[in-house]
Amino acid sequence: MGIRRILAVNTAKIIKTACQAAGKQGVTLAGKIAMKLDPSILAELASQVREGIFVTCGTNGKTTTNNLLCSAIRAEGKKVVCNHTGSNMLNGVVSAFVLSAKWNGKLDADYACIEIDEASTVRVFPYFKPDFMVLTNLFRDQLDRYGEIDITMNLLKKAMQMAPDMKVIVNGDDALSAYLAKDSGNAHVFFGIGDRYFREENAREIREGRFCKRCGERLIYHFYHYSQLGDYECPKCGFKRPWLDFNAKNILCGGKLGFTVDNFQISANYRGFYNIYNILAAYAAGKTAGLALKNYNKVLAEYNPQNGRMEEFRIGDTEIVLNLAKNPAGFNQNISAVMEDNRKKDIIVLINDNSQDGTDISWLWDVDFERFKDINTISITVSGIRCQDMRLRLKYVGIASRLEPDVEEAIRDRIAHGAGNLYVLVNYTALYDTHNILKKIEGEMR
Repeated sequence: MGIRRILAVNTAKIIKTACQAAGKQGVTLAGKIAMKLDPSILAELASQVREGIFVTCGTNGKTTTNNLLCSAIRAEGKKVVCNHTGSNMLNGVVSAFVLSAKWNGKLDADYACIEIDEASTVRVFPYFKPDFMVLTNLFRDQLDRYGEIDITMNLLKKAMQMAPDMKVIVNGDDALSAYLAKDSGNAHVFFGIGDRYFREENAREIREGRFCKRCGERLIYHFYHYSQLGDYECPKCGFKRPWLDFNAKNILCGGKLGFTVDNFQISANYRGFYNIYNILAAYAAGKTAGLALKNYNKVLAEYNPQNGRMEEFRIGDTEIVLNLAKNPAGFNQNISAVMEDNRKKDIIVLINDNSQDGTDISWLWDVDFERFKDINTISITVSGIRCQDMRLRLKYVGIASRLEPDVEEAIRDRIAHGAGNLYVLVNYTALYDTHNILKKIEGEMR
């Protein structure tokens, strides 16, 4: 078995290197080949993690939360395995462990921080039982892949029951996630934003989980933060937002983010109200595991968002932000983040419908694109496989757009002729290629 493991580890490393040389990511393929060569490799390597394994699940925010948690643990002087790239299905998880192993097939790690696709948890958990799960939120996402939210919740409940000793760190502001945690039988703690922040709520925003999962009665909301996140209660059975073990207070949102939790002031040079949840979730996970997190603000100050999560580029005189937008809740929060920037700006929206994106793009009609009218936009360019659908969607709210199916051409045009402030919003399969295009152009301009 040792020889097979050594062969699998080194073959995976060679495949990853070769794919990168060819301009491909190669992470999933490396994990797939490693499992073919040694089917027990994930279980064996995971068993070598000395102190604890975290998994991060949820519709939105997984990659940012998981990577922040990894950085926070490393700042404590610990060695951590992490699937930074967001490859979060079984083969991507295998790859995270295999590529972190040494040439002799041994793993030297105190912790593992592993992002896992919700539907993949039941495929991953037979190989190892995590010590902690972070559950960020549950929104409608890619209906043709996942179906309705109930299916995702059932899969996650099954996964939780496969790991009965796993403690769950849950977004208490999400009625769906909170119910799932309470119903699972697993130990759990809750994080959230206890007080109302927005004085005016977006009445057009789509709300999931409006009915109590316990009794079916319509939930009463005292306020919303966004989508269905907020302060809720059921007037019939008494189900309500739980006590928040990690309650973010004194919220600051705009050019930078800030809040206090446990009388500890946290600040970050990020944009987007939704990132408060990501930062809070990583903090709650670390503290629940008994970590001091004394360097957390330093981690946030040094953390450079990558992989298209508010990733920043400077190309010539143009500032560019690349961000993932793959479902209504996420896209609406992208728009909110862009609205925090009062400067003139150009926007590129790229929509694909490959299998990993979900071929059903009807979710575009649940995004409040009308708010693009209010953000000092010079131009909006639509791109990608379904650029015509995106153009039609904008037309229905009275917004004119440029059509350029080739995103590289669209980016180069806005760098040459735009406002010097560009936002590129893409869905899943466009993310890696668009990131590489921006890196390439950035290199050309140096």
